[in-house]
Amino acid sequence: MKGQSPASLPLLPCACANLRRATRAVSRMYNHALRSDGLEITQFTLLMALNLTGETTQGKLGKLLALDSTTLTRTLKLVKERGWVKAKPGEDRRQKLLMLTAAGRDQLQRATPHWKRAQEELRTGLGEASWSQLGELLAQVTRAGVEG
Repeated sequence: MKGQSPASLPLLPCACANLRRATRAVSRMYNHALRSDGLEITQFTLLMALNLTGETTQGKLGKLLALDSTTLTRTLKLVKERGWVKAKPGEDRRQKLLMLTAAGRDQLQRATPHWKRAQEELRTGLGEASWSQLGELLAQVTRAGVEG
């Protein structure tokens, strides 16, 4: 395997291994683009999701992103410490509502052009037809994993 170009990567016999390998490669690309903003793609994704949902519970956010509670809690801790996300009590005392702060919206706005650059780089690398197929296929894979 050492010395192989990405174009010659073999298909692994495990779908999960192939997906994880692809995720690591794509995450590196997005992380590189977001580095100057002091963000990783996991943090950017949380900010983007909260921008889309407005106030939401941690449970709903976890479902939206297909994240387990431990991973979501760890990532939320980082963005809360940076002042980008805040939590307030919900109707039920056990429930907390998460939302972007003004600083979080500003950070998201600053980082979005860098994210768009990574997004466009991937889109160009795949070509328009593959890009469209990828979005549809990933939605199917996610549904199969959630429902399975």
